[in-house]
Amino acid sequence: MTIDYDSITKTIAALTEGETDSVALMATVVCELHHADDRFDWTGFYRVTGPQMLKIGPYQGGHGCLTIPFSRGVCGAAARTGEVQRVDDVDAFPGHIACATSTRSEIVLPVRNAAGALIAVLDIDSDRPAAFTVEDTARLAAILESVFGCLDG
Repeated sequence: MTIDYDSITKTIAALTEGETDSVALMATVVCELHHADDRFDWTGFYRVTGPQMLKIGPYQGGHGCLTIPFSRGVCGAAARTGEVQRVDDVDAFPGHIACATSTRSEIVLPVRNAAGALIAVLDIDSDRPAAFTVEDTARLAAILESVFGCLDG
């Protein structure tokens, strides 16, 4: 089963309409995304909780790392650079943090509020190599912008 982005975008918009609590929004988005595509082995948010520090937020899948500094791993790179990280082979990524040994590829997207401040990153892991596409990047970024881009700073 591959994600139907048109359908999932509408579902997420309906479920999150009017909600302003970022954790409630993250929990809803993660649940919907994780169950929409069998490529997604682990789906979750890492929240910005301090200077240069991410802490695990709502997620679906096995256990994740509890904290990730901006200086480490794929999630840290997305937070540090503010750019999407799409990694076809996590073993080839310098400094990759192996929170789950089953992870073969990963996509991590920055999450920003209305003021443009980084509030989290969305991390999706796959147990398949090169699981993520340019379309995934664009469509996931659009969902994140529509859900979190209106939150007050």
